[in-house]
Amino acid sequence: MANHKSAIKRARQSEDRRLRNRMTKTQVKNVVKSVRLAADEKSPETAATLKQAQSIIDKAAKKGTLHKRTAARKISRLSKLVKAQGS
Repeated sequence: MANHKSAIKRARQSEDRRLRNRMTKTQVKNVVKSVRLAADEKSPETAATLKQAQSIIDKAAKKGTLHKRTAARKISRLSKLVKAQGS
């Protein structure tokens, strides 16, 4: 455990960020899963789900939880999946 005042504060900040990042990553995983399920079922609201997923993934990248290229790759793969299921 940290002993210095600054190290204690840094540990507290790190824990807060860890919890915030975990929440965001879980949200990204859930929305990706919902897009994949909607695409598999050929659901009519797949495009709307994809748009929501893009928004959530972009926000996660903007916050720094996901790397910007990881976010772009996820969005690209989801878009490709939805487009393939639509045709």
